[in-house]
Amino acid sequence: MKTKKHNTKWMVSVALMAAIIIVLANTPLGMIQLPIIKATTVHIPVIIGAILLGPKAGAILGAVFGICSLVSNTMAPTLLSFAFSPFMSTTGIPGAVKAVWISVGCRILIGIAAGWLWILLEKVRLNPVIALPIVGFIGSMVNTVTVMGSIYLLFAKQYAEAKDVGVTAVWGLIMGTVTASGIPEAVAAAVLVLALGKILIGVFKKMNIENA
Repeated sequence: MKTKKHNTKWMVSVALMAAIIIVLANTPLGMIQLPIIKATTVHIPVIIGAILLGPKAGAILGAVFGICSLVSNTMAPTLLSFAFSPFMSTTGIPGAVKAVWISVGCRILIGIAAGWLWILLEKVRLNPVIALPIVGFIGSMVNTVTVMGSIYLLFAKQYAEAKDVGVTAVWGLIMGTVTASGIPEAVAAAVLVLALGKILIGVFKKMNIENA
């Protein structure tokens, strides 16, 4: 009975975190429109959820984030939406499969990486004040590196066409995005995960909600 009660609390908590992600993904706070790509803050509740509820919850929340990204890039496409929405594919079914990997698969990795990293840092008894921003920063960078790296590996030619440059210039553009967008996003994630995580860890402990 006790385990069932804990499982119910866990599922309700995951559902609430998923609802936050959906709300953020459908407001300007979650998906910030830039000229060629959508910068995101939606990965932050994915990271926090993975810390509070474990890698399995992180994977679920990452999938929710990814589906929101897929829908956003389908309903309000940008020049790079072919890399995030199977419905915007310019290379048929292979391109659609690649787009699902980038939009959903890469986001699932955020939650898995953040969840297991937090478990590791807890085992070595690292102070949460240090561990939380580390997980926030790395979780955010997992998002940026896997997404942009996958675009480079899977869609270099299409990316070059969208940016109207030669294929040889793609690597520099990808690294520019990682530096100009990914690192500031990661720093912001580190700060927010620390601020919110410190409070929520205490709340979840009082509610006796366990990782799964």
